[in-house]
Amino acid sequence: MAASNYSLKINRNILDPSFESYRLSLDPIPTYNVELDAAVAEVKLKDSQYTLDHVRAFGMYNYLHIDPWYEDSVYFVDCKGRVLNFTVTLDTALGKPREVFRMPFDTSRCEEHVCASLSLTSATWAALSDGAGRLYLFRTSMRRENSSLKWEALFSEEMGEPFTILHSISHVQAGVHSMEVLLLRIQKEPLPDSESKGSGYYVSLEWITVSDTAKQGQEKYEVRKRRELRGKSVPHYAAVEPQGKGLMVASDKPFVFTHVDETLVEQSAAEAMEVESAADPIYFWQQTMEDITVSVRMPEGITKDDVLFKLSIHSVSLGVRGFTPLLEGQLHAPVDPEASAWIIKDDKSLEVTLQKMCEGPMWPELLMGGDRRGEILSEEQPDLLNERLTYLTTEDLNANPDKDKPPCNSQELEDCDGFPEDSSSVTRFDGDSLKPTHVVNLGSHQFLFTVDLNPSEMPCFCLRHDVDALLWQPRPDKPSDMWEHIATFNALEIETHQTRQHSSSLQLSNFGYVQASKCDKKFATCPPNFSYAALGECLRRVFIYRQPSPVDTVLFNRKQGRQVGQVAKQQVASLDSNDLVLGFRATNERLFVLTLNNLFVLKINN
Repeated sequence: MAASNYSLKINRNILDPSFESYRLSLDPIPTYNVELDAAVAEVKLKDSQYTLDHVRAFGMYNYLHIDPWYEDSVYFVDCKGRVLNFTVTLDTALGKPREVFRMPFDTSRCEEHVCASLSLTSATWAALSDGAGRLYLFRTSMRRENSSLKWEALFSEEMGEPFTILHSISHVQAGVHSMEVLLLRIQKEPLPDSESKGSGYYVSLEWITVSDTAKQGQEKYEVRKRRELRGKSVPHYAAVEPQGKGLMVASDKPFVFTHVDETLVEQSAAEAMEVESAADPIYFWQQTMEDITVSVRMPEGITKDDVLFKLSIHSVSLGVRGFTPLLEGQLHAPVDPEASAWIIKDDKSLEVTLQKMCEGPMWPELLMGGDRRGEILSEEQPDLLNERLTYLTTEDLNANPDKDKPPCNSQELEDCDGFPEDSSSVTRFDGDSLKPTHVVNLGSHQFLFTVDLNPSEMPCFCLRHDVDALLWQPRPDKPSDMWEHIATFNALEIETHQTRQHSSSLQLSNFGYVQASKCDKKFATCPPNFSYAALGECLRRVFIYRQPSPVDTVLFNRKQGRQVGQVAKQQVASLDSNDLVLGFRATNERLFVLTLNNLFVLKINN
């Protein structure tokens, strides 16, 4: 099944083009502190866990888990192996966390153990990893009414190397109850260090289905199916669709199914290339004043007899026999077919040379309605651009503004001015065929955070679009409109980005700038009603960005001379703790912040 490329459709009705800025509010945020009788089960990275993927997966792990079925109820695991629940009923009378399960917590059997992880599967089920390779599945009963009851483990099994749980769901089909659990591992490449590429590690996502196999009312849960995907980067987002019909993954590098029930998935070179091409550009092109050179990625081992090539003055079609065309469409400008040619290079690509009919004009795109992601500058163009743009930057830290170069240097660029790789994408895999069916290339849309908002829906993800942060809800039941734009967090906060020039002026910043400007930023989230967005740093500080709300008094914009009807506020809270922030979750009324020895409850809304 070929993967189709899709685009994210922005709902203009929930954008605010007239949004101005956030106003700093000095109103205090009521903060309540619960001291823990045992420290959180933090697992620090070991010397062998040195890659960026280890940091993303385990070093930045959110140890606090919110219950989407019961508001203001959170869970975490402490160093005694206890799964603890904390539920707020009255802010001024907070109790102590209650134990719902205690693990043997013998991680000594595994030197490379990771942090314990929890996933609230349904209103009455939960999944737990002990961080050393064992998976538990619990019947929890209705947690709100029976929050003090101990959980009953109906499944407990060693699943191999240590893992964390990314997502889980529960469903019933044909009278059989099943649970889908998605596990994350970072594993060493099987090749020797001298032959392996990159960090020497790969990322494994294992999709496990556990079902009740017993008959006559006696429950017995067993693993029914195991499927493994592999990739080269930790996913920003990964979740199983309701009823286990599919899987969605957002990552910088593509993932491919490699094993089913420990059996290697047979995949032709063309199919493997098709999966990667869904996220990576299929072709790269460069141009001069006279011609165009296109390099098209092809399956390995192809011959000239396998190539299907058609070229006219205005269009081109290039593909491999038995597959959909890899390059097809109307050219930006006419070419001379008689003076054009193609050749197979390195058994992995095909190079096409197109002679421009009119020499001189540079093409902004290869195909009409296409994009420029695959364009490579010709040898002459970098020198030309460098000559034109030299005045913008300099590596001299003490640049003299009186000289030809301006007083701007590369160190002043913000981290958020760099965009993700073009291969960053969201992919939907079919649960039966295990093939990608929908792919969205994220391009420069920086991934911001993932959040569970509606327990009946898949988790949402938030992306940076221009100056705003847009929240997307997956809709697997709508193949033609798979991702819906449901909320917008406007350009966030007024930041003092000019401190390097010792300036007191304030400038408007977007969500990307907010995150980049806060070097210690660790977590970001929002509540189900979208009333605010929250950022948490590694230590102490929490930033709240409230959506615009009506003002009680008459307020005018002095620059524009018009009345302001709504104001968006920014608030800052400082926690009374010197411990690292380990968990960060939001509800409509409260924000929960977990440190090593404390749980803080911030009352955001009444």
